Amino acid sequence: MRTYSLDDVHETRKRRDSWWTVYFVDPVACRVALVVANRTRITPNELTVFSLALGLVSAVFLATDRLAAGAVMFYLSFMIDCVDGKVARLKGTGTPFGLWLDYVGDRVRVVLCAAGLAYGQYTLTGDAGYIVLGAALAVLDLFRYVNAPQMKRVREAIREGRAEAELEGLVPAPRLGRPVRRMPSFLRRLNRFLARRRVRSHLISGIEFHAAVFVIAPLIGAAALIPISVVASVLLLANEIFLVYRMWLFTRRHEVPQRSREHVLV
Repeated sequence: MRTYSLDDVHETRKRRDSWWTVYFVDPVACRVALVVANRTRITPNELTVFSLALGLVSAVFLATDRLAAGAVMFYLSFMIDCVDGKVARLKGTGTPFGLWLDYVGDRVRVVLCAAGLAYGQYTLTGDAGYIVLGAALAVLDLFRYVNAPQMKRVREAIREGRAEAELEGLVPAPRLGRPVRRMPSFLRRLNRFLARRRVRSHLISGIEFHAAVFVIAPLIGAAALIPISVVASVLLLANEIFLVYRMWLFTRRHEVPQRSREHVLV
């Protein structure tokens, strides 16, 4: 059996990832992945199931007002969830079922922990605001995961329709050397700076949202749960609205004639 190095594991990291993952999770996950790959026969799917089990334990801790323990278990659950992908890419053992299991496991973990957090604080304080908070966290996370693939589908459909329209002569083919709209120079410099560090340009994505609500806020204490959750939710929703706006601009720039669009968007 091949022996892997830490550099091999580093090659399995995403080209760009959330800042929370890059700075607070990958340094641990890469070393755990190295041990798992070299010293065990644990499969990526088994790691995914283990991650989900840790998420369930986190939900139980949150439901019983052991917030710090719940935060630690949520962090470990997410870290192991990062390990399974690294091991799969390292050994080439990823499967379509594994992708589905990982996707569903993430959603189940968030719903369980949101429910546990809401239940624990409601039974402790009798404040129904925590029930509303838990429901809002779960719905916002599910919206994000429903919205992302649909936006991707729209972009792909527009590209396919545009290509067909060009072949049919309904729209002119793109001219070589035409001017390209460029972002301001300071944004380009910032983007290059972040890219060198593998960090995506989003201030808050779903990963930072989860970290804020289920790790940082519980570690600070019960008083921080609602303020941090509200701020994280507003920022995540703003990011989603911005992404939808960018998609809308993309559809406006690459509008496809009706005949081709009907053929593609089915």
